[in-house]
Amino acid sequence: MKRILLLGGVTEALAIARTLDPQHIYSLAGVGRVPTDLRCQVRVGGYGGAEGLAQFIRDEGVDLLLDATHPYAAQISQNAATAAQQTGIPCWALRRPAWQPQPGDDWREVSDWAELIDALKPFRRPLFTLGREPLQHLDEIPAEQFWTLRALDVYPGNERCEVIGARGPFVLEDERALFERRQIDVLISKNSGSTATEPK
Repeated sequence: MKRILLLGGVTEALAIARTLDPQHIYSLAGVGRVPTDLRCQVRVGGYGGAEGLAQFIRDEGVDLLLDATHPYAAQISQNAATAAQQTGIPCWALRRPAWQPQPGDDWREVSDWAELIDALKPFRRPLFTLGREPLQHLDEIPAEQFWTLRALDVYPGNERCEVIGARGPFVLEDERALFERRQIDVLISKNSGSTATEPK
């Protein structure tokens, strides 16, 4: 019987994990909640790169690797492909399509943090939904801006930033209320293509 190692990170991964029998393994990086209602085994934590993942595959007798990691977790996807090649097993990757702009949308794509900060100059109340990444830049907040950061967990902010903890799926009406309550004038998000976070 084949043994599956499912690398999670997206909402769809949990749906797949709910179908797995006890001999299979659902692996999470450790960010967010760990489900306790699954029949399959659950592993939390990293592998130490492609070599460590390949060794785990060998040690556990894994026959199929399913990569359902977050679209922006490029390193683990690269490690998964490398480990599968090293161990001679197939690696299937779940890739969901990115969101597409709709009529009336005003999207601006940036390639790095410096470009983002420059694009934010005309705005006063940005909402960041990038996880913990903006926490590294709290000392860079312009005096005329107040940032709201939404992450899986609450972290300390400062006098120019508040961090709120929230987990999707999000409802459009609640998102509108958040924007009104906090007077948000721009949203900063990664285009992950998730239906769970699309209302933002």
